[in-house]
Amino acid sequence: MKTKIFCDIADFKTIKFYNNKFLVNGFTTNPSLMRQAGAKNYKNYCLKILKVCRKKPISFEVFADNHKQILEQAYKINKWGKNVYVKIPVVNSKGVFMGPAIKELSKKGIKLNITAVYTFEQTKKIVKCLNKKTKSIISIFAGRMSDSGKDPVPIFKKSILLTKKNKNIEILWASTREAYNFIQAQQLNCNIITMPPKIINKIDKFGKSFNLLTLDTVRGFLKDSKKSNFKI
Repeated sequence: MKTKIFCDIADFKTIKFYNNKFLVNGFTTNPSLMRQAGAKNYKNYCLKILKVCRKKPISFEVFADNHKQILEQAYKINKWGKNVYVKIPVVNSKGVFMGPAIKELSKKGIKLNITAVYTFEQTKKIVKCLNKKTKSIISIFAGRMSDSGKDPVPIFKKSILLTKKNKNIEILWASTREAYNFIQAQQLNCNIITMPPKIINKIDKFGKSFNLLTLDTVRGFLKDSKKSNFKI
């Protein structure tokens, strides 16, 4: 199975660029990325992005923190485009599981991306809430797990095994830290991996021999030392 690559970015020019690249199959955003991109009006900025990203799936996240307001925002975001996935956090800031909201939205055929998932128990709870006929993504934060000294692979194995019989539920490798994570995701038969542009660009180097990588590294050091006019 091919692991799809989504670009994790909210910058308009970057999305416009990668939207034309065959390597990139979709996009993920979040409120933090929106802020970094300089978005002032959330809706207007998202609609601007959708003018260039018309077909590839793209996730826009709610930023409300209670059940009622999350539903209100989700219904509005869903109307922005047929390729839009509404991103819902697995819990709110108080740790309350957003299952009722997930269940209601999924039942009504709204495509969801359930985000900030860190445990297999969360995956199981999410799956129970999903309408199996509605397309859904479960985003497991591998990189942040690794950063805290935890191995994400077992959680992915269990989650992928749980959902593999349902083609409408996809597991996404999130918070990617290095290009090799793409290989790991492929080995696990993970449906999607999302990564920032700098890591997507590194995939172009796949296939280089160790000898060539050594030469590239040494030549880079030499080039920088000459530019710096270092002397000993």
